[in-house]
Parts: sequence; C-alpha cells; structure tokens
Amino acid sequence: MPLDEDMKQLLAVIAPPGMPALTEVSVEQARANMGALMVAGELEPVGRVENRTFPGPAGDVPIRIYTPAGAGAHPALVYFHGGGWVLCNLDTHDGTCRSLCNQAGCVVVSVDYRLAPENKFPAAVDDCYAATRWVAEHAAELGVDAKRIAIGGDSAGGNLTACVALISRDRGGPRFVHQLLVYPVTDAKFDTPSYEENAEGYFLTRDAMRWFWNHYLRSDTDGANPYAAPLRAQDLSGLPPATVITAEFDPLRDEGEAYGARLRAAGVPTRIERYDGLIHGFFGMGAILAKAKGAVAMAAGELRESFGVS
Repeated sequence: MPLDEDMKQLLAVIAPPGMPALTEVSVEQARANMGALMVAGELEPVGRVENRTFPGPAGDVPIRIYTPAGAGAHPALVYFHGGGWVLCNLDTHDGTCRSLCNQAGCVVVSVDYRLAPENKFPAAVDDCYAATRWVAEHAAELGVDAKRIAIGGDSAGGNLTACVALISRDRGGPRFVHQLLVYPVTDAKFDTPSYEENAEGYFLTRDAMRWFWNHYLRSDTDGANPYAAPLRAQDLSGLPPATVITAEFDPLRDEGEAYGARLRAAGVPTRIERYDGLIHGFFGMGAILAKAKGAVAMAAGELRESFGVS
C-alpha cells in the first residue's frame, strides 16, 4: 500500500529535502540531531520514575526505572533503546517507556548501555545482558515479580533483545516470559528485497545501516557472530515467546520477519505484525501518529498476556 498520509507529512518534517545524510556528519553531530528530533512533548505520568545505576561489566550503567501506580510485585520489562548502537539514550525513549509501563502494567527498566564507536561489540550486548541479570537478582528490591520478566527494544534495541535472549538461554538464565522485537536488526547483510525497495527516502537508509554496522563491529568476523547478528544463530529453540513488529517502508522489514519466521519454525510462539504504510522509527511516534499508538497498544497487550495480567 502507499505511504500513510500522516506518515508522509511527518517524514517531510523529520527528513526534509536537503538535510545532511547521517553518513555526512560526525557521530557527535548525529547524536545531537537525533536528540533534538526526539525531544519529548508533554510527559505521560506514571506511578514513579527513578534514575540510578547498576554495576556493569565495565563500570556503572545508568538505568531509568518506571513503576506503575499500585501496590504489589509488578511484572517487568527490561528495555533496550534503538539508535544503531551509536545514537540515543534514556531521554530519547522516555515516552515509549512511559507508555509501555502504563499500558502493560509493568515496571520498565530502560538501559543506557555503552555506545559505539567508543565501545564496540560486544559492549552493548554485555551491558544489556548484565542488566537483565541485575533486575532478576534485585527483583524484590524493585517491587518486581522475578518470574514475570520480559525483555524488549526497538531497532538496535530489538537486536540486543534477540541477542540477550540467546545468551540467556545459552548461559542458563535469566528466564524471560516474552521478548518484544520492534523492527529489529537481525543480520549484517543489505541484500533483502526490503533493502532494495527502501534503500533511501524513508528516514532509515541502507547507507545509514552500513554506517551503524561499521561503527558497531570490530571486524567482519563479528558480523557472523549470532550475539551480534541473531539471524545467524543455528538453533532458535528454547527462546521466549516473541512479538515481532515491522514496518512496510523499512529496510529492516524482511530480516525482522525472517527472524520471526525462524522462531516459529523452532517452536517458539511468535506473533509477527507488519504495519503497512509506515517507516522505521514509527513505534516512538504514538503521540502524533494513530497507527503508532495502536502498535504500542498491541505490544502492551502481548506483554500483558505473557505476564498473566487481565
């Protein structure tokens, strides 16, 4: 179907003609540009928000904990933000985490993992895996039910979610009740039909993805590591049930759906939902895009079901 009309108008704002490409600016400028683009509007209230740190593999890692209103041990979602492993932070994804906290009725722990190129693979995935262990081990302190922990993220955060699920299975824990994969990066290839169809003109470009991968990986060898490119994993059995969200006009569409299909083939209960007419990044646009708001609601519903929350 054609590009959604609301999406088309928004695309003209976030990627106007003549705007320098990501590959044409420094990492510092790219981070500043993305931060300005994702400035939050009116903040959605939640029960409580706390900024703190936990001891990670290479020093303290900042996290932001969103707790819904109400007493009792809540389920939890450990969330990894997108941004190509290079951009974004706790603030850029604050709105998404607030919405998931309220709609899924869970504590959300957002992780400010180390970014590339200063910290290349496997720094980010190591921090994210450590975060899940920390949440599981400190569940009582956080008001969390340790038996109802999910993981999730968008784009590079979806990649980190899939990789953490693999690592947790391979290392014997923690165990998760669900994995939320929002237009995840799953492979270091650029030759799928969706890469050809959406190489440029829809915010995320093929050249930008090459730029991200080049900053993230230490060498081409890392691109074959399933803890960097989970679609390369030989065995996807024994992983948590999954929700995979993709966008029609997204270079990453096909690799996300291919990963979802492989999860299903391995016996993992998996919902794959493509949002037609939309582009990469739409999930964080719920405040201004009706279809994005619906996608967040769907994701929250899948989480609630996995948590056993009516």
